Amino acid sequence: MTTTDHPISTPPALPAPRGPLSAGLLAALPSPQQDAPDARDVATADPYGEDLQLALYVLYELHYRGFAGVAEDREWDPALMPLRRALEMRFLDAMRADVPGGRSSDEAFTELLVESTDHTNSVAHHLEHEGQLWQIREYAALRSLYHLKEADPHAWVIPRLRGRAKAGMVAIAYDEFGAGRAENIHAHLFAQLMADLNLDTRYGHYVDAAPAPALAVVNMMTLFGLQRALRGALVGHFACVEVTSSPGSRRLAAAMRRTGAGPAAEHFYTEHVEADAVHEQVVRREVIGGLLEEEPHLDTEVAFGADATEHLESRLASHLLKSWRAGQSALLQT
Repeated sequence: MTTTDHPISTPPALPAPRGPLSAGLLAALPSPQQDAPDARDVATADPYGEDLQLALYVLYELHYRGFAGVAEDREWDPALMPLRRALEMRFLDAMRADVPGGRSSDEAFTELLVESTDHTNSVAHHLEHEGQLWQIREYAALRSLYHLKEADPHAWVIPRLRGRAKAGMVAIAYDEFGAGRAENIHAHLFAQLMADLNLDTRYGHYVDAAPAPALAVVNMMTLFGLQRALRGALVGHFACVEVTSSPGSRRLAAAMRRTGAGPAAEHFYTEHVEADAVHEQVVRREVIGGLLEEEPHLDTEVAFGADATEHLESRLASHLLKSWRAGQSALLQT
């Protein structure tokens, strides 16, 4: 399927398991009488590994479109909550251990506002100058797990903000959701990009091809969005995305143009060059500024959200570039 006219309400199929945690969960979801895996088993799982990240992704997707054959009321089923809590805390603890702690948001964003001259681990730079069309297709397939629900996880923070922070966040979200026009919703524009690249545009279609580093980036957004206690981290993550988006999107637009990916593929990124240059100013001055004016104690959490985003994006970039430079696919072979 390469068109974008599929029914939006059609939920994806459950993915294939990648280990004991995901296997037990995937067996239990369609059959409530079957117990989910014991939350205590999570303690020894790799927090960035395929099994844990897939299990967490599946549980989180119950809050978005769900899965075919899984009852909608399983979204908040108490029987699943101990497992979900154990998975997300294992993941969160790993991120907190692996990124700088205790620094201010000013310190974090001072670094982000200067584009690095070291492009060794830059996917956008690689695709702009060396990338082949098959690599662009793989990149789009993996990014579809987020971009086909672009801005949805960020919307959860809106009820948790006040004043300037809330107004700024809603202003940016208004653009992300098409400024009142369904055809301009960024998720729809990405589906058109995928159609240009002859990819399947169905929501969640490429989850079985997505390695753990790609799932982790999406899981982080949902983790920060669902927990009120992590509202500062969500704002930091969102600001990091907006601050770094414009330069990266400029490079990706050039990559689409150079490889002849198609007009919709190029348009998605040129749209982000323009929109995110404006969003960067709003998110720094109004969203972060407004939040810290109201709740200054969240300053280090804002920094953590930005640093965690950079950490996980770097892990994904390393995976992609290592595979591509070896002439191999970065997708899981299913």
